[in-house]
Formats: sequence, structure tokens, C-alpha cells
Amino acid sequence: MRRLAAVAASFAVLAAACSGGSTHKVSSSPTTTSQSGPTTSTEAASRAGDLPGMPPPLNRDDIYAADRPGQLSAEVKDFRSLVYVPNSDSNTVDVIDPSTFKVVEHFPVGRQPQHLVPSYDLKTLYATNDLGNTLTPIDPRTGKPGASIPVEDPYNMYFTPDGKFAIVVAERMQRLDFRDAHTMALKHSLSVPCRGVDHMDFSADGRYLIASCEFAGAVLKVDVETQTVVGRLVLRNGGQPQDVKTSPDGKVFYVADQVAGGVYLVDGDTFKSLGFMATGKGTHGLYVSRDSKFLYVSNRREGSVTLIDLATRSISTTWRIPGGGSPDMGGVSADGKVLWLSGRYNSVVYAIDTTDGHLLARIPVGHGPHGLCVYPQPGRYSLGHTGVFR
Repeated sequence: MRRLAAVAASFAVLAAACSGGSTHKVSSSPTTTSQSGPTTSTEAASRAGDLPGMPPPLNRDDIYAADRPGQLSAEVKDFRSLVYVPNSDSNTVDVIDPSTFKVVEHFPVGRQPQHLVPSYDLKTLYATNDLGNTLTPIDPRTGKPGASIPVEDPYNMYFTPDGKFAIVVAERMQRLDFRDAHTMALKHSLSVPCRGVDHMDFSADGRYLIASCEFAGAVLKVDVETQTVVGRLVLRNGGQPQDVKTSPDGKVFYVADQVAGGVYLVDGDTFKSLGFMATGKGTHGLYVSRDSKFLYVSNRREGSVTLIDLATRSISTTWRIPGGGSPDMGGVSADGKVLWLSGRYNSVVYAIDTTDGHLLARIPVGHGPHGLCVYPQPGRYSLGHTGVFR
């Protein structure tokens, strides 16, 4: 019965989208909070406990408690520390040694690699070759690529919290493809009512995800167990939502919007907007500090990184890259001391000291560097993207 209800809700959302309407619409003003919406099937599910098969959080008040400095799992503790950079416009991957800030490996992959994604079991990295319709597996023990895997439109990729499915984000196809997490065999293709679906994160209990719709100014809510859309929330008409990150206490989803120039706060359970925080031009990537105190926000069109205090939900400070730049996607070093970000429009990678925000290095790489991955990182399992660990 629960699955039927969720499917019905999904069809209702799709019908509204096709007719030009939407559920839970918010004013186009970036400083306005949203209107409330109806209770969804996922709200009831969130009260029913964790997603079956999901490892329970180490700390219910901090879903990132397993991500502390140096807290590497047995699976990855012997891996060489490296930074993997997909160059979207060069169809290559550069590999950086973080101890020397130098490129030590360089190899071709498929057409337009967008992100480097750690597998759920931490054993493999995948280059998502969007226009090449392939994944390139990389062995993090050696840093070497393997044979490509045919996968349609892999702009981005995530893993369900129970480890059963890889979710290939087929952006141009407007789909979320649920595939076997190991073989990548397609199990279910979910068409979604939004243009430009590209980034997401999961609720603390793993029951649902919130995904951004870059070209629709909206976010979606998807029930993970039934693999159905259960809500659509317009954040800003003409906006371009990007990365999504769950707060440590699981109460808020932060959604970057590069047109609005800041971050929306969304209550995932009620699916209402809680407000907006201006950070800078081209707001794009979101990364949690190793102590769960700050959210690093990359502002791609003004060459800066804003720090949001996660306890107070307020802006703490802003770091500026000398001479400007285009900080995009990346991750935090295993010890928490360095924030690594690709310079999307400058063919470089930035290494930023997290103690005071000063630039440690600006490393030349290929053209169009995008979703770089710092690996290994602390955590028990990966939810995908450039490294979302819990």
C-alpha cells in the first residue's frame, strides 16, 4: 500500500509539472521562505526508522561523526593519498600528489568526464564520462584506470545508503537510473519532472533524497525505497540550484544556487524552504569540515569560499583567492587541513589552508577541471558524488 501511495504521489507531481504547475511553490525572491506543503509518504517513512540495510549513524546528532580527521576505514587506510581531477574539456584525468602539489599521473578517459565518484564499498573510483556514455573505473590502490563500463548519460553518480544501488544522474535524459551498485546493470529508470537534475544528498535516516534541478530553479524529493518522486519545490524562478548537502543534525538541506548567489535552507521532512543566505556570485559546491562545524561554500564566479557556521546557520567568514579564480567542486583532505577545489574556468586546482583560508598552491591541470576527488577520506561508506561519506 505504501508503494502504491508513493507511486500515486509521483504521478501527481509529474502531471503538475507537465501542466506547468508545481508542488510547494516558493516566491522568486531569494530572501523569502517557502509556503508549507502537504505531508508526503516519505514524512511518515522518516518516522519509521532508518532505511533497511543502512548502517546506523554513529551519532544521531551528527551524521558525519565517522568523518573525523584520519579516521580511515580498514578498506582504505593503506591507499596512497592522491587527488583525482576530471578535466571535462580535455577528456582526461590528472592525478595530484598532495604532498608535493604536483601532477604525478595523467590518462585519457571517455568524453566529457564530470565527476570522480568513490563507490559505496570504497574500493573503486569512477570517472563519470557524461557524453561518452561510460564510466571509467580507477583502482585507488594503484591510481590506474580500468576498462570502461557502458552507462547512459552519467553526469553524476550517487549510492543509496543501503549500498544496493548506484544512482546514475542522467541529466540530459531527465532521469535517475537505479543500477546494481557492483555490476551497474540497470534495475529501474525514474523519469523526473525537472530539467537539469544533477546533485543530491540523503536524509539522516536514508529514507529520502533531495535533488537539485539546475534548469528549473527547483528541488525534488525522492523516496529511496520505492524509487518514486514524492515532491517538487520551486526555490527561485530562473534560479540554478547546484550542490546539495545535509546538515550534521539532519534537520536542514543546504542547496547552492549559482544565479541567486547563495544557499537555500530546506527542511527535508516538511519540504519547506526555511530561508536564504547570500554567499557570493556563482555559488556552487558544498563541503562539511572534518569537525562538522562549518560548511565550505565555493563561489565560482567571484573566486571565493564562504564558511557557514552550521550550529548557528550564519556566515562566519569568506576566503578570497588572490587574483580571483573559479573554485568549483572538490573535497577536504583526510586530516581536514586542506580544502581542494577545481578551478573550472582557469585550468587549475586550488589547495586552500582550512586554518585561515590562505592559498597553498595553484596547480595547472587540463581544461575544464570539474568534480575532483580527494582520496582516501574518512568514513565507513560512500554516498557518491566527489565523496559524501558517513
